[in-house]
Amino acid sequence: MGTTTDYNATKHEEAAEASWEAVRGGVNGALKWGVATAVLGGLGYMVSPIYRSFTIQFKTYIQMSGMVLGGMIEADARLHEYEKTMRMRRRLMRDQAMWQTFEDQYGKDDEE
Repeated sequence: MGTTTDYNATKHEEAAEASWEAVRGGVNGALKWGVATAVLGGLGYMVSPIYRSFTIQFKTYIQMSGMVLGGMIEADARLHEYEKTMRMRRRLMRDQAMWQTFEDQYGKDDEE
């Protein structure tokens, strides 16, 4: 069995990798939603006299709100996907260790 230091180092590496995955998701989501809100802003500018009457500060706020929302949604989705992958990877490692212990204790199947 590994030492506590090995366990802490593994947890630190997983946490760092998870945070980078969330960052990548946040940037991706901000870009996607930023483009969508820019298109909607352009459409609003062309169609709506109310939108045209908004100040540049408020239009910027609307644009940034869409980008922040998209970043949060995509970062959360990527983090959940990463957690799911890590759970599956840990389960696979646990099963492999169990089978290795079984084969060490009872020997390999010689039918092959």
